[in-house]
Amino acid sequence: MKKQLRIYLAVSSLIVLAGCSASQKKPQNLKKLSWKQIKKRARGQTVNWMMWEGSPEVNAYINNYVVPQVKKRYDIDLKISSGQGNQIVSTLMTEQQADKKTSDIDLVWINGPTFYQLRQIHALYGPFVRKLPNAKYVNFNNPFIKYDFQQKVNGMEAPWGITQWVMIYNSEKVKHPPRNMQQLANYVKNHPGTFTIPNEFTGMTFLKNLMIEMTGKKKLHGKFNKQIYKKYSSRLWKYLNGIKQYFWKQGQTFPSTMAAMNQMFASGELNFSMTFGANSIDRKIADGTYPKASRAYLLQPGTIQNTNYIGIVKNSAHKAADMVVANFLLSPAAQYQKMRPGKMGSRTVLAVKKLPQKWQKKFYRIPESNHAPPRRILENNALQELRPQYMTHLYEDFRTNVIQQ
Repeated sequence: MKKQLRIYLAVSSLIVLAGCSASQKKPQNLKKLSWKQIKKRARGQTVNWMMWEGSPEVNAYINNYVVPQVKKRYDIDLKISSGQGNQIVSTLMTEQQADKKTSDIDLVWINGPTFYQLRQIHALYGPFVRKLPNAKYVNFNNPFIKYDFQQKVNGMEAPWGITQWVMIYNSEKVKHPPRNMQQLANYVKNHPGTFTIPNEFTGMTFLKNLMIEMTGKKKLHGKFNKQIYKKYSSRLWKYLNGIKQYFWKQGQTFPSTMAAMNQMFASGELNFSMTFGANSIDRKIADGTYPKASRAYLLQPGTIQNTNYIGIVKNSAHKAADMVVANFLLSPAAQYQKMRPGKMGSRTVLAVKKLPQKWQKKFYRIPESNHAPPRRILENNALQELRPQYMTHLYEDFRTNVIQQ
């Protein structure tokens, strides 16, 4: 789930107004029901799922596989509405302020900053994850699942997919891609106009990777530390301002979307792009989003990996059906379909060794990417996400200290 969100800035004033006084409908008490009873209650219900619809592959997987499967298996009508991050938060806050007892949204696709904000306004139902039968296949001690942007999940959202940030380069034009800040500075000075940073979620993750390189893997872990952030972000802005004159358009403007950046990369205007999900590179080469010579690679000392999740809205009137859908999304069948080449491509949240033998064999046979590091290399070089406040501050400070300079 990409392109998140200056949520703090968008809704911080609303949070002050709403506080804890927002009227909430009491959640359905499903804790005492068996899973068989929950499935029975779920039949015939309609679930409204608000999610990011910015990827044709995501949309195809949901509409062509998930929607018909939950209808066939459980008689649940799954309706998709477009929205992410601040749209989800703003919608639910507006409902709270209007004292609306039943939400128009049932399920949400979220992680990190959005999870933080929804917890602040008490808009999520749970904990519910341990109630899902397919949760037995998840290793909840895995720090990349146990923590969402270093926030304890505590069963308030169900893991759905794992993605990792990677740099993309054109191997016909770049023989030795830069892997650290010094190499990047040398490259852009010697090849002006061929590199830039998107001013959105993926680009801000790149900036976090640079901060981790400056501080070391553990320095930024734990609660947001404003003093540490100021110290190292000031060094980051100094570094970027020292080389931005060699960026695309002399660093006077930055692409606001990954789609725009990918188009410039595909046309040869840029030699680099970046993405979450190394496994998607083969598909993007096939559909022309990336040039045929594109390759994915990792920076030093690694790159950020995060998990995206499914949350249930506290004021949903269809919580039994919500749980059934969340459980299906965690099933070996659904996770396998999602991970296959040509589908969504994100890595499974299931601990494959926990699965029945037939499913273990299926997952182990999923081919590796032809143009990205093997999954084992990615996993061994994965860095944990930082607290949501780092992302929020980087959005604002990048604009103030780099774009406007």
